Amino acid sequence: MTEKEFELPTEGNDVANQPAENVTNNDEKAEMEQSAAAIADSFKTEEVSYADPSAESIAETIADINSDAAVAVNTYGAEKAPKKAKKKKDEYRVSNFDIIRNYHRYTTKEKKHYRYLFWHRIAGYVWPFFRAVIIFGLSFVILYPILYMISTSLRPQVEMNDPSVMWIPKTIRLENFVEVWNAIDYPNTLWNTLVLNIVSSVLQVGTCALTGYGFARFKFKGKNFFFALVLLQIIVPVQIILIPQYSQFRYFDIFGLFNALTGSTLNLVDTNLSMYIPALMCNGIRAGLFIYLFRQFFRGLPKELEDAAYLDGCGPFKTFISVMIPNAASSFLTVFIFSIVWYWNDYYVSSMYFTKANTISLKIDGIGNIVSMYLTGEIGMASDFIVWMEAGCLLAITPIVIMYIFLQKYFTEGIARAGLAN
Repeated sequence: MTEKEFELPTEGNDVANQPAENVTNNDEKAEMEQSAAAIADSFKTEEVSYADPSAESIAETIADINSDAAVAVNTYGAEKAPKKAKKKKDEYRVSNFDIIRNYHRYTTKEKKHYRYLFWHRIAGYVWPFFRAVIIFGLSFVILYPILYMISTSLRPQVEMNDPSVMWIPKTIRLENFVEVWNAIDYPNTLWNTLVLNIVSSVLQVGTCALTGYGFARFKFKGKNFFFALVLLQIIVPVQIILIPQYSQFRYFDIFGLFNALTGSTLNLVDTNLSMYIPALMCNGIRAGLFIYLFRQFFRGLPKELEDAAYLDGCGPFKTFISVMIPNAASSFLTVFIFSIVWYWNDYYVSSMYFTKANTISLKIDGIGNIVSMYLTGEIGMASDFIVWMEAGCLLAITPIVIMYIFLQKYFTEGIARAGLAN
C-alpha cells in the first residue's frame, strides 16, 4: 500500500486547509467542513481495510517461513541421525580376529568392551550348536522307540533277520495288527481298562482335590504332620507298602464287622474294588503328588473369592464346589490326564491285585506268551514274535495318544497354572 494510492484528493485538502475568513457564506463553509470530514473518514476506513489484510498476509508469510525452517531442520536431523548411528556402529564393527590381533593396543575401557563383544559372539555361535545337539538327543530318546515300533510292526517276522532291511520294510504286513487284536481280545480288554482307569481317576481326582484344598485354606491341629505323610507318599516307593495292602484286600474287613456277621472276611482280589478303594482314600497311584499339586494351585487363588462366597452364605464345601472347582478346571484336567496315564501304564500294582490279565498293561506285560499261544498253541521264544509284540505295543498306546492330541491345549494350560509352575 503506497502513499500515492491513498493520497487525499487535492481539492479536499485545499478545502480542509482554507482559513475560515476566506469563506464568506456560512452554508458553504458548513458544506466544506462536512465534505472534508467525510473524505477523512473515508480515508481512515480505507486505510484500516487495506492495512488489516496486509498484516495478516505478513504474519502468514512469517509463519510459513518458520514452518519451512523447522521442516528443513528436522529433515536435516533425520538425515543426519542414521549417518551418526551408522558411523558409531562402524566404529564397533570389528571381527573377532581383529579383536585378538589388536587387543594389546586397546585402552582399558576398549578392552572391556571388546572382550564382552568377543565372548558374546562366541556364545551366539556355540549355543545354537548345543541346542541342536540337545534337541537331537531328546528326539532320539523319544522318537526312536516309536519309529522302530512302527517299522517293526509293519514287516513280516522273516525280515527281522534280513540285514538289508533297516527302517523301511520290503513288504507291508497289516495282518500283524489283526492277529494281535484277536490274541489279546482287544475290544473287551480296552473296555475293562477304560472302566477301571476312568473310575479310579475320577475318584482320585475328587478326593485329592478336596484334600489339597483343605491343606491350602484351613488351619487345624496336626496339619503339618498329615502333610508330611502326603510327602512320604511321594518319596516312599510303592513296593514297600504293596504286600500289606495285598493282605488287607485279600482279607478285607472293617473293624471285624464282616467276620462277626458272616464268619469270614471279604476277598477283594481280582475285583475292581481293590483299585477303587485306595483311589477313594487318597492312596491311589501317585495320589501324594496330586494332593501336592492341588494344594499349590489353591494357595495361588485369591482369598477374596472365598470371602465373597462366605458373605453370600456359602459354607466351606459349597464354596469349594461353586467357586473353587470352576476356577481350577484346567488343574483338574491336568491331574485327570496324569492319573489316566499312570493307571493305564501300571502293571506292577495291577499284577498284585489281579491274577487274570484283564487290562491292556497286563496283556502287554505278557504279550510274547499270549501271541505265541494264539499262533502256535504253545509258549515259545519272545524273539520269534517281535513284530506281533511291537504291534501290540502300538495298539496299547493309541488311545492315550488320541486323548492327548485332543486335550493337549488344556493339558499345557493346566501345567502352567497348577503347582508345577508355582
